[in-house]
Amino acid sequence: MAYCQHIGVEFMFINDLEQCQWIRQKFETPGIMQFTNEEKRTLLARLVRSTRFEDFLQRKWSSEKRFGLEGCEVLIPALKTIIDKSSENGVDYVIMGMPHRGRLNVLANVIRKELEQIFCQFDSKLEAADEGSGDVKYHLGMYHRRINRVTDRNITLSLVANPSHLEAADPVVMGKTKAEQFYCGDTEGKKVMSILLHGDAAFAGQGIVYETFHLSDLPSYTTHGTVHVVVNNQIGFTTDPRMARSSPYPTDVARVVNAPIFHVNSDDPEAVMYVCKVAAEWRSTFHKDVVVDLVCYRRNGHNEMDEPMFTQPLMYKQIRKQKPVLQKYAELLVSQGVVNQPEYEEEISKYDKICEEAFTRSKDEKILHIKHWLDSPWPGFFTLDGQPRSMTCPSTGLTEDILTHIGNVASSVPVENFTIHGGLSRILKTRGEMVKNRTVDWALAEYMAFGSLLKEGIHIRLSGQDVERGTFSHRHHVLHDQNVDKKTCIPMNHLWPNQAPYTVCNSSLSEYGVLGFELGFAMASPNALVLWEAQFGDFHNTAQCIIDQFICPGQAKWVRQNGIVLLLPHGMEGMGPEHSSARPERFLQMCNDDPDVLPNLEEANFDINQLYDCNWVVVNCSTPGNFFHVLRRQILLPFRKPLIIFTPKSLLRHPEARTSFDEMLSGTHFQRVIPEDGLAAQNPENVKRLLFCTGKVYYDLTRERKARGMAEQVAITRIEQLSPFPFDLLLREVQKYPNAELAWCQEEHKNQGYYDYVKPRLRTTISRAKPVWYAGRDPAAAPATGNKKTHLTELQRLLDTAFDLDAFKNFS
Repeated sequence: MAYCQHIGVEFMFINDLEQCQWIRQKFETPGIMQFTNEEKRTLLARLVRSTRFEDFLQRKWSSEKRFGLEGCEVLIPALKTIIDKSSENGVDYVIMGMPHRGRLNVLANVIRKELEQIFCQFDSKLEAADEGSGDVKYHLGMYHRRINRVTDRNITLSLVANPSHLEAADPVVMGKTKAEQFYCGDTEGKKVMSILLHGDAAFAGQGIVYETFHLSDLPSYTTHGTVHVVVNNQIGFTTDPRMARSSPYPTDVARVVNAPIFHVNSDDPEAVMYVCKVAAEWRSTFHKDVVVDLVCYRRNGHNEMDEPMFTQPLMYKQIRKQKPVLQKYAELLVSQGVVNQPEYEEEISKYDKICEEAFTRSKDEKILHIKHWLDSPWPGFFTLDGQPRSMTCPSTGLTEDILTHIGNVASSVPVENFTIHGGLSRILKTRGEMVKNRTVDWALAEYMAFGSLLKEGIHIRLSGQDVERGTFSHRHHVLHDQNVDKKTCIPMNHLWPNQAPYTVCNSSLSEYGVLGFELGFAMASPNALVLWEAQFGDFHNTAQCIIDQFICPGQAKWVRQNGIVLLLPHGMEGMGPEHSSARPERFLQMCNDDPDVLPNLEEANFDINQLYDCNWVVVNCSTPGNFFHVLRRQILLPFRKPLIIFTPKSLLRHPEARTSFDEMLSGTHFQRVIPEDGLAAQNPENVKRLLFCTGKVYYDLTRERKARGMAEQVAITRIEQLSPFPFDLLLREVQKYPNAELAWCQEEHKNQGYYDYVKPRLRTTISRAKPVWYAGRDPAAAPATGNKKTHLTELQRLLDTAFDLDAFKNFS
């Protein structure tokens, strides 16, 4: 522990002597903490703005929640000092994440959002623009490019929108930062950096903080250092310079990644400024994380409507006796002769006038435009008024030459003197044979989708646990030399001379943090295909916060489109309750379409308009070719939507799960529905039952139908895109089989899977003219049985129901 006045530093857990000596020099050199009079006046002016902004809001809207900064007004000059010093060191883009407290103040006095745009948010009569459902003002983000007045250099500032879920935005900020570094070629983090603000309790208590810290030194995830600022309310109002000892929370977190932690009393603005300068220098020197612990208090409760005296009466009696930090610092500077009282009062009057004038202008605002608060604009992707440049999607097919070329690279080692594993040699040989036979399996279809997009200049990033090899040892996008340690080859990066780069990276053992990171990466540019793959589909539920708060409602809340792709392995294969279901029912429940309203099927570009209106796309492909098409469609669409794909396990090697090149050539498209094309389709009037299904169960159904000799009596239609629901194509299928009863068949349990989503929409499609029967497993609490024999018994039972033409007669 090293001390200057009102500063405590912890770094003895750092095992790098150079770094320790650097810190000692910064804090143990006598007289090192000196400020010029000009710097002191600037600090005072910043404190005036920080304090008077909150005072103004309190005067105008005393009964409104705003999560003000009272008690830690020094945060504003602290952030501005970090940004100033970073700008001086060459940084020109700062991406920030923070909780509610002080957010409006940061937007106003750090990002410099127009005050009238903030003030008008308090007007209850303000009409919402037709841009989504919106969010409360203290959740919104902002993007702004301006001149830094201290360094006279351009600086871009982005504050990422966040939900109420504390610390959830941390990995999102890191992912966006990584992306911006990647796109500008900033391999060392010298141009783009991140600042994360934390509350002390959340910093210690929320596990996502640790998950995010763990990414800091991981290849393909590091952002070369983040400045973390903790607004620490644990200490109250003590002025003891050794106060840091009574607050272990930030220290415990910082030790996880050997980050130094600088504790500083927020009642000493000059000490705060010095610490922030050192933190910015540390980050630019060592490109590692650093924590600034601002020891302060809340003058109010959790928010302005909260009465802290209910539970902390003695503490708040003392807090209310404390002079505000602005008053203390102004008195100090007046006593030092740095400013006089009239100059100080003039500074206050000047800012109060700015606020009043902005308040007057805010009354002219009649409509709330959420796009004014966008944290990640995509210049040039949309029209000037934010609309897609077209409402069509070109063919997702490719020429045979391109398919063959990608297939040949995928089945070879494109570098010399590289020895691969013998088992991998057999896999590559099998791929080569498939290319000669003009067919693809799942892994090869993915390879061709990725490779073709790389040719078109689209960066691809695939992330997750063991994605380089693939959980099921099917992908092998990174080859490892068997004789030379850590010598690797990524054939995908050897496809074309001027291709976009392909990034495939095994993540840490984290879902919440890594999915948030990839979401942030996808925010930065629409011209990238960013995919996160769960090791098993059900593991996504430990990242549920990112799915529920960011991916599903992100566009509705924040007018922020995002094209992230989730690959979720799914299928009932007797492997027990934890490795079977990706919980499709949860994703489908969160789709924003109305099951009881039949859309206008005659509308031009009906399928594209459906995609544009939805909050995300949910698919379960039954063929490698359709998987190939949906990946390419994700980029070729003129807008971006999250894509949820339930991917297979056993189908990866199923001999019937193959696609001919013919179904992937120029002119072909993703098939939202794959209709019956066998004997039943030749004589549709004779069909007794039309089964609808999705995914792997199709192969169980066709096998059973063949065994029973019912190819003319039962038609099977696959719904490949579940949401948006393909009303138009399914209506055509039902009309084709006028004498058939309708049934939905799934391998999941009745209270899970797709049934509750599909049934009402299918009934709406046919104007409720017929019932839609169910063939599948009974309701259950767990997603799947752990007993193999029970699994097979359940499967046979659902197949018996599907093909027993008398099964539903007693229910008619």
